Amino acid sequence: MSPTLRFPEMFWYMTGILACYGQECGRPPLMENRIVGGTDASDGAWPWQVDIQGSTGHICGGSIITENWVLSAAHCFPNPSDVSSYIIYAGRYQLSGINRHESSHGVSRVVIPSGYDQPQNGKDMALVQLSSPVTWSDYVRPVCLPASGTLFPGGMLCHVTGWGNIRENVPLPGVGTLQEVQVPIIFQSSCQEMYQTDPTEQVDILYDMICAGYKEGGKDSCQGDSGGPLVCQMVNGTWVQAGVVSFGLGCAHRNKPGVYARLTSYSGFISDTVPGVRLYGRANQNWCGRAVVLVGCLSTLLTLLPR
Repeated sequence: MSPTLRFPEMFWYMTGILACYGQECGRPPLMENRIVGGTDASDGAWPWQVDIQGSTGHICGGSIITENWVLSAAHCFPNPSDVSSYIIYAGRYQLSGINRHESSHGVSRVVIPSGYDQPQNGKDMALVQLSSPVTWSDYVRPVCLPASGTLFPGGMLCHVTGWGNIRENVPLPGVGTLQEVQVPIIFQSSCQEMYQTDPTEQVDILYDMICAGYKEGGKDSCQGDSGGPLVCQMVNGTWVQAGVVSFGLGCAHRNKPGVYARLTSYSGFISDTVPGVRLYGRANQNWCGRAVVLVGCLSTLLTLLPR
């Protein structure tokens, strides 16, 4: 079996009505409390999720990181210099249902890391510039991205979302409601060991990859989820994106967890490319510079949820 592409805070305190530095990331106001083994998400639960469509329909997922930029996977854009056929839908909940809160946007530019060739060799992430900005609402908000020192330890429970297949070669049925599934982060060494159990299909888990799923399988991202976010909730309630859906061997197989592009490896690349992007865990005076009434910004070491 060949590798399967998933293709078709610091703490701060303040008063006043404006948050530090524009729209607050990683805080879905409507969250309560396919993806293989997942369930229907609630409308607005993951307001950074976008649907990327091409000439054939749904291609990939992605996440909103600023009003003008979306994060996705490099393999979703095989010819990044030709962006004419792409449409990105923000605020979308169902692929073929009525989406009262959605907006559509063209793509003006796609930026991928130098040297990318295929997902199994790493660097499978893309920064997508929109031709028109999104409008913030309860259903459209940015996700937080991690600074390079942010840790996502093995066992940390995270979520992956998307409109991909619910099993291998089985598309999402009905109106295509956004799916969510909870999966734990897997230690890098453990993931490598799992992928070495089959001598005929070995995959190297590189430094810029992060794995999530279960040794026994059963829950995973799948084809059509590519480019979508793997997000983890930090101790203060903020959701931070740890990875981008990249590839796997099949979907939800034993010893074959999902492999994601590790975003802490690309914090510099993202900061250099996207104006105004905020990185969770990195002190930035600009976060506080635009508040109307500010009691103070308190920088602390990032504290992770207990395992």
